[in-house]
Amino acid sequence: MSVVMFAAIDVGSYELAMKIFEFTKKNGMREIDHIRHRIDLGTDTYATGKVSYARMDELCRVLREFSEIMKSYKVEHYKVYGTSAIRETENTNIILDQIRIRTGMKIEILSNSEQRFLDYKSIASKGESFHRIIEKGTAIVDIGGGSIQLSLFDKDSLITTQNLRLGILRIREKLAKIEPVRSQIEGLVEEMALSQLLTFKKLFIKDREIKNIIIVDDYVSTVLQRKGSVTKEKGFISSIDYLSFFEILKNKNIEEIAIFLGMPAENAKLLYISSILIKQMLRITDAELLWAPGVSLCDGIAYEYGERNKLMIHPHNFEQDIVACAKNISKRYMGSKKRGETLEQIAKTIFDSMKKVHGLGKRERLYLQLASILHDCGKYITLSTVATSSYNIIMATEIIGLSHTEREIVANIVKYNHIEFEYYEEVSKTSAMDKQSYLTIAKLTAILRVANALDKSHKQKFKNFKTTLKENQLTILVETNDDITLEKGLFQEKADFFEEVYSIRPVIKQKKINQI
Repeated sequence: MSVVMFAAIDVGSYELAMKIFEFTKKNGMREIDHIRHRIDLGTDTYATGKVSYARMDELCRVLREFSEIMKSYKVEHYKVYGTSAIRETENTNIILDQIRIRTGMKIEILSNSEQRFLDYKSIASKGESFHRIIEKGTAIVDIGGGSIQLSLFDKDSLITTQNLRLGILRIREKLAKIEPVRSQIEGLVEEMALSQLLTFKKLFIKDREIKNIIIVDDYVSTVLQRKGSVTKEKGFISSIDYLSFFEILKNKNIEEIAIFLGMPAENAKLLYISSILIKQMLRITDAELLWAPGVSLCDGIAYEYGERNKLMIHPHNFEQDIVACAKNISKRYMGSKKRGETLEQIAKTIFDSMKKVHGLGKRERLYLQLASILHDCGKYITLSTVATSSYNIIMATEIIGLSHTEREIVANIVKYNHIEFEYYEEVSKTSAMDKQSYLTIAKLTAILRVANALDKSHKQKFKNFKTTLKENQLTILVETNDDITLEKGLFQEKADFFEEVYSIRPVIKQKKINQI
């Protein structure tokens, strides 16, 4: 039986974690070992903006130890990801270079949306339990050191995801400056968090019914995973039982909590802050059930590795979650649903017919799809500068699963759909965008412009259409009895740019529909 050994390493805000996984056709993904080392990188970053020399030495030493452990398990492939503690330092590139030289490991930095997407995949790795629970209104509360991520599901579809800078290390540092007595901590955390949580409720929950909360953290989840600790079913607890558990914590000091739960006092402090945040989420959602699947970023890293290398079956369509997120952003900014669907259909058809020419793949097709959905979001701000407003909205709005660079690609496709395209020499003066990303933007913008020109009247005139690529011409055959003089007249300008990018001329041909 073919066995693949894989290691996932998370350079987190308050610990280094490595999980060793075994992939087989029979069992799919199976955890073999879990090694953790406490190192408080986040305190340095959030307080000073840099990682201290002492912690840097410790970080490299532990990574070298992880490397030796991987050898003992005969690990074939591994991934090392850094999150906010490294992402938010002032000298990120220097740190990454030092780690590479001293350990031989290349750390990839995850944007917040990428990190949370992997956390989301880690929950999906629980299979049936995940699919069962998100069939009803569900909130995922992903609590990290620097921030928390709130994601809403309804009928198996992702509604929205928002990031709030309410991570437990950030809150702990603020409390340390105030030096409160034990009885004041809950009230102070509530004051820090509640206004943002209530804003989230007003904007996104509204009248939506949230039945379940999925908890992803490193402290409360661990407790709820223990059999017989606070719940009969592993990882599941009713809101009533959770609040009873919280009252037990509330009436103990940190040392007593540490003894009660069998953990270091420092962990007990962070657990208490996390438990308060969860209580506040229960307060704004009135959820009935909490589930702590006991997963971490390492599980999501491994899940993605297995998914990409076809080592496991993954029934959930994660790409569709990214699309659903974009559709909800468009809805928030009063985008036209019908217009977006028409543009999306035309753009994807042209993209598919040009595969041999553009050389782009599935991921780039997703960028085009997202740009089609978000093509007019800037009109919510102003009708006079749609391009700039759309760009700013997309860049300021997190789309779970996209990196910052990918979001910038989508934002630029939308921008240049409305204004004159700029060449790389000009763009490079104000942007760090690489040439490959720039070319992707150019190719996808050319397609979106042609798609946009085919529905310039916004009346969705075409009942059916198909494309045929032959030599240096892309023929777009549209079936309609409507007058398409406007579309034909304005098409030439968009066709010029398309031809410049691809050396292929798009042309419109009309086919009348026989009426009985």
